[in-house]
Amino acid sequence: MSLGQRLVRLAAHLQDPRKVAAFQRLCGVEGPSGWAGAEPRGPVANGGPAGGLAHPAGNGAVPGAAGTPRRWRRRPRRNSLTEEEDGSQEFATRSRFLYYLFSLGTELGNELFYILFFPFCIWNVDAWLGRRLIIIWVWVMYLGQCTKDVIRWPRPASPPVVKLEVFYNSEYSMPSTHAMSGTAIPLALLLLSYGRWQDVIAGFLYAILILAVFHPVVDLIDNFNLTYKYAPLIIISLHLALGIFSFTLDTWSTSRGDTAQILGCGAGVACGSHVNYMVGLQLDPPPHALPLSVSSLTVTVFGKAILRLLIGVVVLLLTKVAMKKATIPLACKIFRVPHDDVRRARQRMEVELPYRYITYGMVGFSLMFIVPCLFHFIGLS
Repeated sequence: MSLGQRLVRLAAHLQDPRKVAAFQRLCGVEGPSGWAGAEPRGPVANGGPAGGLAHPAGNGAVPGAAGTPRRWRRRPRRNSLTEEEDGSQEFATRSRFLYYLFSLGTELGNELFYILFFPFCIWNVDAWLGRRLIIIWVWVMYLGQCTKDVIRWPRPASPPVVKLEVFYNSEYSMPSTHAMSGTAIPLALLLLSYGRWQDVIAGFLYAILILAVFHPVVDLIDNFNLTYKYAPLIIISLHLALGIFSFTLDTWSTSRGDTAQILGCGAGVACGSHVNYMVGLQLDPPPHALPLSVSSLTVTVFGKAILRLLIGVVVLLLTKVAMKKATIPLACKIFRVPHDDVRRARQRMEVELPYRYITYGMVGFSLMFIVPCLFHFIGLS
């Protein structure tokens, strides 16, 4: 048997929903009585009716398949863009610890984590490191989201799989962008910060092997973003073109908006970094000051760090809300899209792409320029 045939068989083996259900049972998750033994009825591929405007049953869902026994019922986060119902299923767990551990791991790939982690890193640790982490994050997530729409692997059928999270139910499953970002960011953090702090553990040869290829490229991209005169124009055009390309890969799904959101955030951070560099607001430390030494943690240092995070995140959230209120009606008006049903309007590329791109572009710009300006003005820099 050739290598190609073995890989095809392995892929088919891993797509079997019974394997996922077996792992869930191993971790103590059990569906209603008879759920595990139910015959898979075939996963539902991404997309819905013509035009890709609806996902009535969700990716991998079987209509009417919910069980009736009442056990521990959890209501997962519901995505406001999908037309499916709540989607929660009754299940029991023998290990609350594993359930909450995996739930925490899932949150580390969601927006709440990023809107706390990246600002904390940039405002309180090192902007140099934060910029490069975001560059790697943008490319990893963009390639992952586009690959989903190219490979088009559906989510496993339910039953026998118990759906514990339905927020991303309309997306394809392969590859897992949660897993990609959860792998890339820690490894990038290890490699990029090496030599800037003496206490950083130098190990994990595999991480260095992967990121050694990207490290010089990240430096070139970051230097270009900072120093080239026309960098903002090129950055905005390139990220917008990548967003338009990603929107043409498949019918509508929530992954398209997430892709535009990631690209907008990356463009905003890059443009904010450029303006920061030009006005000399937040300069990198000179080479002779490296590696940076970790200052002693005092009450004052800790208090300022928390205050910077709280004030900055509030500014970012206000920016997001204000831009969302402005961009959606404006895009609907410009492209003559009915906006009486915002959910349906946002499933149109003419609305979702500019909304996500502009809104999160401004969030990224605020992260790198507006908020540091505010800190400088009130004496928190």
